[in-house]
Amino acid sequence: MDTPKVFESEYRFCEILWEHEPVSSSELVRLCKERLEWKKSTTYTVIRRLADRGVLKSENAVVTSLVSKEEVQSMESAEIVNRTFSGSLPGFIAAFVRKKSLTPDEADEIQKIIDSYRS
Repeated sequence: MDTPKVFESEYRFCEILWEHEPVSSSELVRLCKERLEWKKSTTYTVIRRLADRGVLKSENAVVTSLVSKEEVQSMESAEIVNRTFSGSLPGFIAAFVRKKSLTPDEADEIQKIIDSYRS
């Protein structure tokens, strides 16, 4: 199954959900009002919309995610690489490090990731 698209404002909502799940819809309303300055109706609309797309489920007023943060991040990252760099991961990485210096620890971590895919 493909990971459903999660738009920016929905992603901010999902961050709250991932942090607190399983969580009651009334608690989500409170958290979204506090953190996102959303009205109750906005929160319930987003819950319904994301449930319809298979991102989360809401049963008996308890909301849980069906898609992990990592799955959404992977899908979004792949979409950016495909759209902006014609699918070239080396092109993306080169552009990224031109604007942000890597620490030695970050470089080591990236090298470990690359090495794990070569094995």
